[in-house]
Amino acid sequence: MLTVSEAVRRRHSCRAFLSEPVDRAAIEDILAAASRAPSGGNLQPWRVDAVAGEALERLKAEVREQLSQGLGPTEFDVYPAAIGLADKTRRRACGEALYASLGIDRGDKAGRWAQFLGNYDLFGAPVGLFFSLGREFDRPQWAHLGMFMQTIMLLAEERGLATCAQESWAAVHAVVEKQLALPPDRIFYAAIALGRPDRDQPVNGFRTEREPTASFARFHGF
Repeated sequence: MLTVSEAVRRRHSCRAFLSEPVDRAAIEDILAAASRAPSGGNLQPWRVDAVAGEALERLKAEVREQLSQGLGPTEFDVYPAAIGLADKTRRRACGEALYASLGIDRGDKAGRWAQFLGNYDLFGAPVGLFFSLGREFDRPQWAHLGMFMQTIMLLAEERGLATCAQESWAAVHAVVEKQLALPPDRIFYAAIALGRPDRDQPVNGFRTEREPTASFARFHGF
C-alpha cells in the first residue's frame, strides 16, 4: 500500500481514463474515509454527488447542448481578474507543456478548444464527483471543501485510481444544478473525474513543475 508521501508524489491530473467502471462500494469507502478531512467547528460543509452510468451520460449530453451555445457565466471567478506575473507565467507554462504533450501546436486553436472540451466528457472517466456547499458558507468553509477533495484524490491514488479536479464545470453550473436537483441554497463548485488511468496515452505522462520550498515558505525562530 502507498504511503501518504507516495500518494502525494504520484497524484496528478489524469486527462485520459479507461472506460472500466468503478464499483460503488469503492467510491463509498473513499468518501467515508475522506470525511475525516478537517473542517473548522466540525461543520463538514461538503456535499458530493457521485454520478455514473446512464445518469452521467444524460448529464454530459445536456452539457454538450449547453456548450453548443457557448460557455455560460460562472458564479465565482475561477481565476482572479488581476494575476501576478509569476502566477501568470506558471499558468502559461502549464498550458504550453500540456498541449505540447498532446502534439497540439500553439497556433492550433481548434485543437486546443477540442482538448478543453474534453473536460466536459471527464476525459472519458466512468465516474464524476460533483461538489457543492451551502451558500451561507464563506472562504473558510470553501477551504474545508478543498481539503476534502484533496483527501479524496489521495485516497483514490492509494487504490490505484486516478483523478482530475475540474473547476471548468463551473461554467455549466446551471446544467449540473438542474440534472442533480441541487437545492437553491447550495452552490456548485467543481467536479472530480475518477477512474482508472489510460497509461498508454502520452498526456498522462505530463507533469507540472513545482516551485522550490524557498520560493513560497519563510521560517521564523528555527
